[in-house]
Amino acid sequence: MEEKELIKKAKKGDHEAFALLFKENYPFLLKYLIKITLKRDIAEELAQETMAKCVEKIHQYNGKSKFSSWLITIATNKYIDEQRKRKKEQNWQKEESDYRKLKWELESRNEDWNDVLAALGKLPDDTRLVIILKHYYGYSYEEIGVMTKIPEGTVKSRVHNGITWLRKELRIDEEESIIRTKR
Repeated sequence: MEEKELIKKAKKGDHEAFALLFKENYPFLLKYLIKITLKRDIAEELAQETMAKCVEKIHQYNGKSKFSSWLITIATNKYIDEQRKRKKEQNWQKEESDYRKLKWELESRNEDWNDVLAALGKLPDDTRLVIILKHYYGYSYEEIGVMTKIPEGTVKSRVHNGITWLRKELRIDEEESIIRTKR
């Protein structure tokens, strides 16, 4: 069944249609959330909350964007809310061990983990979020601004500064000049 038809049925309360939408979109959503949180347990929790919010607000989905983009917008807002709570509570002292645990878990299952993700983990959360939305998922600065509720100029600045820092951290410019010299 086509996604548009599933959405129509889900809006009418068809639980089976929603279950199919959930099944098709959950893996994509979870991978996105793992990339921005760097914590599998939090990513899973946010994915569950996002899907629950989707059930609650499915009637508000207007079809102007892809359904997956709508889910990412909800997930991004959930993530931002979680970050605000986190800053208030200050109870997250074991981030480094969680980071190592996630890296080990992904590597042990032969999933993607590379130097870029390791470097992304060192960036501030708000910078990592916009870089992932821009360079992993290809959203425009304007779309990212809408998703994160920040001005487009701020998005551009965070992406630029984050990429500049990543290049230094990964020594990309040095490696490229070494390669050119060897030719």
